[in-house]
Amino acid sequence: MTPAAAPEAIFHVAVQAAPFDTATQIARLARGRTNMGAVVTFTGLCRADAGDAPLTALVLEHYPGMAEEEITRHLDTARARWPLQGAIIIHRHGRIVPGEPIVLVVTASAHRAAAFAAAEFLMDWLKTSAPFWKKEERAAHHGGWVAAKAADDQAAARWSPPAQQGQKDGPEDGPKAAPESESKDGSR
Repeated sequence: MTPAAAPEAIFHVAVQAAPFDTATQIARLARGRTNMGAVVTFTGLCRADAGDAPLTALVLEHYPGMAEEEITRHLDTARARWPLQGAIIIHRHGRIVPGEPIVLVVTASAHRAAAFAAAEFLMDWLKTSAPFWKKEERAAHHGGWVAAKAADDQAAARWSPPAQQGQKDGPEDGPKAAPESESKDGSR
């Protein structure tokens, strides 16, 4: 008797207003897949920070079609860099209140290192460069548009090639070669 073929890998991107269920998405990705050794998830939640006026909601706007296309392009980059066996990215738009999920990244691979690295790469990109605009609603006043944070940009920069960022390679890239003018023992 011939064993049944494994289900086809799922690589899915969605931008939606409705909340998602993380457990349902993990089950969808892993169902029938006996070759997966690791599934990594990240779920980002809207939080009510304790600033001058508590956050009552975030309003996320996006350019329909373009957002999905850009997220898919970066998922393709992750697939080229790591041996992924599946991935799901869901990003919400619209009005989101504290405690509700905003974003989900699920990555699967035969081994944990690839699944973790790909999930982190995708989240760093989503946090810094995905085409979404966030506006805060606060209890005491109208709030305003959320500005980019330097710490988020620094986290995302570690995934860029060294020539683009001026920093050392990340741990997933292996040891860096010595410059041509330098010998292997570091002398010139």
